[in-house]
Parts: sequence; C-alpha cells; structure tokens
Amino acid sequence: MFTGIITALGEVTAVERREGLTRLTVESRYEHASVEIGASISHDGCCLTVVETAAHGDTMSHVVEVAAESLALTTLGSLKVGDKVNLERSLRAGDEFGGHFVQGHVDGLGEVLSVTQDGEGWRVRIKPPQKIADLIASKGSIAVAGVSLTVNEVDAQGFGVLIIPHTWAVTTLSKLKPGAKVNIEADMMARYVARILDARRDRQ
Repeated sequence: MFTGIITALGEVTAVERREGLTRLTVESRYEHASVEIGASISHDGCCLTVVETAAHGDTMSHVVEVAAESLALTTLGSLKVGDKVNLERSLRAGDEFGGHFVQGHVDGLGEVLSVTQDGEGWRVRIKPPQKIADLIASKGSIAVAGVSLTVNEVDAQGFGVLIIPHTWAVTTLSKLKPGAKVNIEADMMARYVARILDARRDRQ
C-alpha cells in the first residue's frame, strides 16, 4: 500500500532483458540500510519487489524484476538507461498519510493531452483509459505516474490536474509533454463503489 507521495527520484542505470521478464537497476538517494530485499517500492506507480541492493557512497541502487504483462501494460516497458522514475516505499504503520490510498496496481496508460503553465503551477490534461473513465470525478483523487493528485476537471475528452511547483520540481511530471503516456491508477474507493453498484444492477 502506498500514498502517492513521492519520496525519491530514481535513475535507471541498467536494463537487462531476460526471457519473460526485465531486470531494472535503479539508483536513488535512499539509505542503503533502509531498503531490504523483498521490500515493495512503487516505480512510477507500479508496485515492484526489490531483489538486490548495493551501496554507492551517498547513493544506493536496487534491482527489481518486471514481468511481461507489466511491461506491456505500463510505461515500464519503455524505460531505458538514464530515465528518471518516481519512487515511493510502501506505507508502514505510523507513517504520515499525506496522499490517498494507492495500491501500486496500474489500471492502464493515459495520454497527455496538454501541459500549460497556470500561475506558479502547471495544468495537465490527460485522456484516461476508457475502462476507468467513469471512476474519475472532479475533486476526487487519482495517481498519475505514482503521484497522488486531485482531479480539477472532468469532461468527455479526459481530466485535468493542477500541479504545484514543489511536486513539479521533485517528480518526473515536469518531463510530461503532449502525447506522452503515463501510468494511471484510479482511486481505490471509487473502484469499490463502482463494483458494488454493478453487482446491484446485476441482481435486479
């Protein structure tokens, strides 16, 4: 379980293609002792398991293995050496809960429609996967590339979010351009409400 509050910006330092999966090596400023083998870390919104770690002075690297399905359905399949990724370690008991409930299970790829400056912030409009379009509501929560954001507007073309300068500076969202693909996870509560309503309709 995650909150969508990014705690580090990682850099991909190696991509190893194997049969059925890809191994990614990611360097970050996490403390080496704080990341254990088997830990769950969100990478651009995708929950992945750490299988190796190494210390590098002021930085550390960890290795995760990505299955073929995740490569095909998320942006992880297009990552290359030098790319940056939003990182968040899994929520622990007692941690501050600053975002919203994020599972790290990407619903699909959204397409960036526009990126415009709005005062000191930035307004980004995104076309979501059709299968979750009905789960997105104005003033509701959504995870974009693993970042917890509030939906400001929704229409037939997609939805808009307003990104504050701090979030713009410490995440990969500042790299977004029209046409780019982003991992989208709908709000978990909205998903359960939709499932309950569907079940009630099926019984009628």
